[in-house]
Amino acid sequence: MLSEADNETICRVGKGTFMGDLMREYWLPFALASELEPDCDPLRIMLLGERFLAIRTTSGKAVLMDETCPHRGASMWYGRNEREGIRCVYHGWKFDGSGACVDMPNEPVGSNFKDKVRLPTYPVAEAGGLVWAYIGPRVTPPPMPAFEWFDNPEGVSSAWAFQRECNWLQALEGDIDTSHFGFLHVGHADPGDAPEGSFLRYAIEDRAPRYKVLDTEFGATYGAYREAGSPDSLYWRFAHFLFPFYTMVPTGVLGTKSQLRAWVPMDDTHTMAFHSAPSARRYTAPASQKVGITEREATATKFLPNTTDWFGRFRITARVENDHLIDRALQRSGESYTGLAGVNVEDQAITESMGPIFDRTREHLGSSDVMVIRVRRRLLAAARALAADGVVPPAVDAPQAYQQRSGGIVLPADADWMEATAELRTTGVEHPELDPSMAGGA
Repeated sequence: MLSEADNETICRVGKGTFMGDLMREYWLPFALASELEPDCDPLRIMLLGERFLAIRTTSGKAVLMDETCPHRGASMWYGRNEREGIRCVYHGWKFDGSGACVDMPNEPVGSNFKDKVRLPTYPVAEAGGLVWAYIGPRVTPPPMPAFEWFDNPEGVSSAWAFQRECNWLQALEGDIDTSHFGFLHVGHADPGDAPEGSFLRYAIEDRAPRYKVLDTEFGATYGAYREAGSPDSLYWRFAHFLFPFYTMVPTGVLGTKSQLRAWVPMDDTHTMAFHSAPSARRYTAPASQKVGITEREATATKFLPNTTDWFGRFRITARVENDHLIDRALQRSGESYTGLAGVNVEDQAITESMGPIFDRTREHLGSSDVMVIRVRRRLLAAARALAADGVVPPAVDAPQAYQQRSGGIVLPADADWMEATAELRTTGVEHPELDPSMAGGA
């Protein structure tokens, strides 16, 4: 468990907090590129407890700006996105994409006052189908994280998002806790329900894997292992935590996929999850975007219409207010362990059920929580080192550290888990001999 002080430190993300200042050292994804079209309406962005607006100018430049007009504090959300800038409708002051005031029509002709006023804007970049901003203290931002598909010569990435109404750490910790897979997602299944020799079969046959965890340049890596049909072979699930809030989950076959999940805090009690992957390797998507799913799952994961309020984007139909559409009859029938409509809803229901911010002084951690414990320690240590001595957090200036892959693999029982998978975890190395069908859903 965490002390009350540690829990506050690791959960709070506002400006001036330990974790908030840590996250501001990094580039932060804040929108899908598809959300911003040239001359679009201003988009409200809540990011680390601060209010911003995003637009795309006529020529296509994405802009992130402070919400309030520097004149007298009117919200620029009511402004006009027009001809390479945004104009406040209160007194007509117009600012270009760099934040410079280019028109001040209520001032006398010849006044140079507009040259002395700026609307704060922030460095913005686009990669992986996402729009990113740097809102930290450096005059020159650090390099962008170099996830491998960001250099895709075709420039094609697949990205999507959804919102969780809970603290960012609750959401992230679900991704680095592999043992829940055998219960929350396939607790109803018997070994015979999965193909013989598949990863899923091994996961169902042994729902209590053992673990190895290692600190890395980018964060931490774990391997969860269990027998793969005989004592001579082990099925390993490799996954990563990458500073400050990324995960690479262990589904699929190690060496064949690349993707990221970013658990970006909107504020202390709302999280926006961004997913990005090469378009040709889209492994995880909302159930409503998959083929062959049940009508119930499609309904539960359907997005509600976006609204213009600060928390109005990418909310699915299954919510706390409707008990995430749990079906108790289905749960009792044995056809579903949870009665919830699929993996995405199961994860969302459990993490939101903990409340807006879980009190970790009440928890009792076991051996299966070793990766959760390691990640918390790394985050707290990095945040405190930054606050006390200005130590640059892990991987801020090491963009290539983000070139990792995750997934499952079967190894000889006597193999070194990291040495034997060094190439498989290396990006840019293709392994066509590996059969993705081995995963069998695990």
